[in-house]
Amino acid sequence: MRRIVVVSVIAAATQMGGWCAPAQAQSVTLYGIVDTGVEYLHNANPAGQALVRMPALTGEVPARWGLTGSEPLGDGYRAIFTLENGFTVGTGLQGQGGRLFGRQALVGLDGPLGALTLGRQYSMLLWANYSADFIGPNIYGINSFDTWLAAPRSDNTVVYRKSFNGLNVGATYSFGRDASPTGGSNTPGEGTCAGSIPGNSAACREWSTLLQYQANNWGVATAYDRQNGGPGSAVNLFNGLTPLPMTDSGNRDSRFLVGANLKFEKFLFGAVWIDRRVEVDSHATPSITSNQFALEGEYKITPSLLFDGFAQRIVNSQQDTRANMEMTRVTYLLSVRTAVYAQVAFMQNSHHAAYSVSAAGGTPAKGMNQAAAMVGMRQSF
Repeated sequence: MRRIVVVSVIAAATQMGGWCAPAQAQSVTLYGIVDTGVEYLHNANPAGQALVRMPALTGEVPARWGLTGSEPLGDGYRAIFTLENGFTVGTGLQGQGGRLFGRQALVGLDGPLGALTLGRQYSMLLWANYSADFIGPNIYGINSFDTWLAAPRSDNTVVYRKSFNGLNVGATYSFGRDASPTGGSNTPGEGTCAGSIPGNSAACREWSTLLQYQANNWGVATAYDRQNGGPGSAVNLFNGLTPLPMTDSGNRDSRFLVGANLKFEKFLFGAVWIDRRVEVDSHATPSITSNQFALEGEYKITPSLLFDGFAQRIVNSQQDTRANMEMTRVTYLLSVRTAVYAQVAFMQNSHHAAYSVSAAGGTPAKGMNQAAAMVGMRQSF
């Protein structure tokens, strides 16, 4: 990260005389990650054909750059902001449907009573999952079963967070969760849901809550996120079946997450359970419940060499889709900011399922298994 200190002086005059406010130091940090590689995907389409590509979505982590800053206001309070852009390394195109600051765009206040921010921000699902899912937004991760889990963010959102003595609490409320530009959306296959509709305040609303405790060597967390339906919205189970319309404000798509982590010498373990419930209030389509389980492990062989992996399973009884997935990865740090990595992953679909092993896409035929491998490099600044 690169930090820039800006000194500003505010002056004003009135009819009674002039005054000059004292200079205030504002800290602004420029940061970013550039990450890409080459991927091989077996059974990349229903015909069973293979694919070699430079993924557009992510490697170990999605590429981004951003600005974040703060200004002290006195009495322990400070003004804060973050502007973060996502982009594709292979093409240079902007991510998140072509948004300039599609990853984050927020401003607010932070102080003794907690932080209150406004803008495009993350759901509490991300913070609950952060320490337990250390594989993170990897191209082969828990997001292979549910793309939303890699980056659960919403437009038009008010967020409150507070931390004290290892305990973290938080909540979000969005007035309209997805006002994406044409051709883009927060989550592939789920349409848009801009909200703020006169006479229908419930349409496209979203809210989430967080309760988390993190000690030195262990931690637990739980979060709940609920999205309302609205014009343009759909719900995608990412199992190869057609997304369901979710255009009524009474429709619901909710996720309840429980995560835990444990650190033991050079080992790190994580466990995640996500219960997802989709209620579209249709006689033809009953409510759908999926349960996703993941176990993760990490071993630091040397300070520069890291080995990790995970296994996960998802069960969707109503649509009769199930799958298992395994991934293993090795990362070598060339420096504090630069790393190279190699990883392989495998997906086993049930007879009616067509989950993709890669978060970058590539849907097989129903019942078809997949294998994938990627080598890449990332550099942070």
